[in-house]
Amino acid sequence: MSTTMNRTVSVVIPTMNEARNIPVVLAALPDYVDEVVLVDANSIDGTVAAARNARPDIKVISQTRRGKGNALAAGFEAATSDYVVMIDADGSMDPAEIDAFVRELDNGADYVKGSRFVDGGGSDDISPLRRAGNWGLNTLTNLLFLTSYTDLCYGYNAFRKSAIPSFGLAPAHTPAQKWGDGFEVETLINIRVARANMVVSEVPSFEYDRLHGESNLRTFRDGWRVLVTIVRERFSPQLPAMTRAARLSAALGSQVPVRAVDAAGMTPTRVNSAV
Repeated sequence: MSTTMNRTVSVVIPTMNEARNIPVVLAALPDYVDEVVLVDANSIDGTVAAARNARPDIKVISQTRRGKGNALAAGFEAATSDYVVMIDADGSMDPAEIDAFVRELDNGADYVKGSRFVDGGGSDDISPLRRAGNWGLNTLTNLLFLTSYTDLCYGYNAFRKSAIPSFGLAPAHTPAQKWGDGFEVETLINIRVARANMVVSEVPSFEYDRLHGESNLRTFRDGWRVLVTIVRERFSPQLPAMTRAARLSAALGSQVPVRAVDAAGMTPTRVNSAV
């Protein structure tokens, strides 16, 4: 893709024992990526050495707490570019798709979500149980927050660095565990992005089987944390201003729009109904 625009791109990658996978992911990143931030959860298999061997300029951060959410928070704090892309280290997400995310940011989006459930997306990995759970949690979120997301629990996303304060993530380098430190982080961010009235686009993404090793995702445990996050965010006694605005929108029969981009990258259209 063209790199003539005056902007920089950081990629944040959480890792825990991904020594066999991380070199493949790093080698496939687009040439225009300016900065790679690897956030490691005390890997014991040589992940950090493998990453540095594959990309000597990589910035390595060690986690203070546990969990993917904490890793992402640490990576976001360390990233310095105009755009930030979050991608997994297991090879399940195609780095070539970063082009589509960056293109949407260039076109004015504040936050770009990858979706396995729009035209051009898909998954080799999602089971019928996980698909049903994602549908239910996604539908609940769309109803409660007047959004029109199609894939709530998928972690391939990109955004402007200026959007990060709206995520409201706990500071990354304090010792006590915080809500949002786990796999619920994507849901937390998606909800808070909607509350902040950002311009959101969805782009198709295909989820492959991880290259090596086993996932740390646990369907029932992490699904429960996502559900609790949705309820906490909706019924907290201290609601951000955007939530109050969303309530007014509900009375007027409107929704927080999400732009959907088809697989060919055609002009985005508005998604005006909950999924």
